[in-house]
Amino acid sequence: MTGDQSDMYARLRALLPAGWFGDDNPILDAVLYGCANSLSWAYTLYAYAVRQTRIKTATDGFLDLIAADFFGQDGLPRAANQGDASYLNKIVVNMFRERGTRKSVSSVLYDLTGRYPLIFEPERPADTGGYGAGAGYRLGGGYGSLLMPYQAFVTAYRPVGTGIPSIAGYGISTSGYSVANQGEYASLDMVQGGVTDTDIYDAISSVKMEGTIAWTRILSNPEPTPTRIGVDYTVGESIVY
Repeated sequence: MTGDQSDMYARLRALLPAGWFGDDNPILDAVLYGCANSLSWAYTLYAYAVRQTRIKTATDGFLDLIAADFFGQDGLPRAANQGDASYLNKIVVNMFRERGTRKSVSSVLYDLTGRYPLIFEPERPADTGGYGAGAGYRLGGGYGSLLMPYQAFVTAYRPVGTGIPSIAGYGISTSGYSVANQGEYASLDMVQGGVTDTDIYDAISSVKMEGTIAWTRILSNPEPTPTRIGVDYTVGESIVY
């Protein structure tokens, strides 16, 4: 392979005048292989350095440096145990991410948490509904207001994380291979693969239009859909729908 020890040895050997050292010279071969080993290491270092000059081929800590250059020191940190391929994709996606739109807020939260948010704009008829247009008490729509320009209410949902490995729940006794089977006092900093609420706030801030306000609340699970009870007057019985 280009640049390995054998390749470098062949290149060095080809530079020597034919017939000077004979076809079989173990001492010369040992010297040349020693030089070829050093040259192969240098070539490997060179090839590695070349890859770090382009985002699509960068690896290791250079990806972290690239993220710091484009997004600030703490703008797009690598997640715990996140591999190069995943982190590279995260960098590229955020470099070319749509910004300044309602869709951008929805997209960035989905990419971060794996769950779409609920977005309500008081000045948007499609959200509030209207007379004869899908609005009604506990039926649909919401209270709108023309006194709240450039504002929205965002309900974001925390991701379904991996929790705390090997720790069983309170009052649970389990045992088995690959099963949470120990009990201890746990804390939030033991949670693996989690996204913090600060991450969610920062994600919204990074894509929302400047000069707008996104009132945000964060839930672990969506609120249940309200149950509406009505009466079927044709039979005189209550129905749930």
